[in-house]
Amino acid sequence: MISGDPTKVSIVVRAFNEAEHIERLLIGIGAQTMTPHEVILVDSGSTDDTVAIASAYGARIVHVDKAEFTFGRALNRGCASATGEICVFTSAHVYPVCSTWLEKLVEPFQDERVALSYGRQTGNDKNKFSEHQIFAQWFPAESVCPQPTHFCNNANAAIRRSLWEELPYDETLTGLEDLAWAKAARARGNWIAYVAEAVIVHVHDETWKQVQDRYRREAMAMRLIEEHAQFTRGDLARLLTRNVLSDVRAARRQDLLRKELRSIFMFRYHQLTGTYRGYNGPSEASAQLRARFYYAGSNGQNGHRSAASEDVIDYAALEAEARHAQLEDRRHWSLGLARNQRDDPGRTDEDGSRSGSVLNGVTAERAVVD
Repeated sequence: MISGDPTKVSIVVRAFNEAEHIERLLIGIGAQTMTPHEVILVDSGSTDDTVAIASAYGARIVHVDKAEFTFGRALNRGCASATGEICVFTSAHVYPVCSTWLEKLVEPFQDERVALSYGRQTGNDKNKFSEHQIFAQWFPAESVCPQPTHFCNNANAAIRRSLWEELPYDETLTGLEDLAWAKAARARGNWIAYVAEAVIVHVHDETWKQVQDRYRREAMAMRLIEEHAQFTRGDLARLLTRNVLSDVRAARRQDLLRKELRSIFMFRYHQLTGTYRGYNGPSEASAQLRARFYYAGSNGQNGHRSAASEDVIDYAALEAEARHAQLEDRRHWSLGLARNQRDDPGRTDEDGSRSGSVLNGVTAERAVVD
């Protein structure tokens, strides 16, 4: 029997030097129809304004030493600090498309058999063409519960904290800690739910080296998660040919082939070369390799992706409001913040500073477009 209140939600955001992106995420959280209990930023040594921006929006700050960082360790720190029964995970370089994102993402937890839910991901004009094809393949338009596999993605996911207490994330993996956790949860008889209506934009503006490194570290992790997994030179050649041809056909249908042809080949080459190297190189990452995997750089500036829904968040309007407000006043935009501070006057962050525990809206009105 899994206990806890599924309506009490803690949002955990992992970040490193995400000042360029994180405000849009926080604005999107504030525009939700469902108010989170708290927002926790797990920061791994940012040297830009990431922490200041998150603090100004009422987020509670948890620190992970840069030298100790892994994705699993950051999630464990965030969950340990959370007080909600549902922990929602996002990357700092994502933002929700609609004001119902959070409500839809946690809805499956009304069934006690559900251990994890994850939502749909799309890209914007910063993402490579081939990554848009991957998003469409991995995150289809139809929801599934229970899902027959342990695939998921922690850039847009939620878990039961009570189950996490029994099953913490693997802190040794170089990636795919979400798949490892989901596999273990399913082995216990729990369900995974895919929620197509809980859509986020996941911004990747990577160099080709960063693309290769991302797939390399994930392949290194997959070797440990799936005992018999392998990826041969033949697999590389076969998948490179097949995926390039598939992307070329998609680009031709969209009249983008001339523009995207080089990008298609380069992305698929680095994706699959990184995968091959991860499967066939060292199974553990050295300190130098860890630094390359985790701190190679930050993503590009967010754009806005339109969607045909009355619940779509009008980021242009909300960001215009933010630009007209002083940074020190932004904390007071969070509805209920003053109330929570009165209820819990002694609450402090790890660094001793005060913070609020609720983000809910730039204004009391919901910002939507028709």
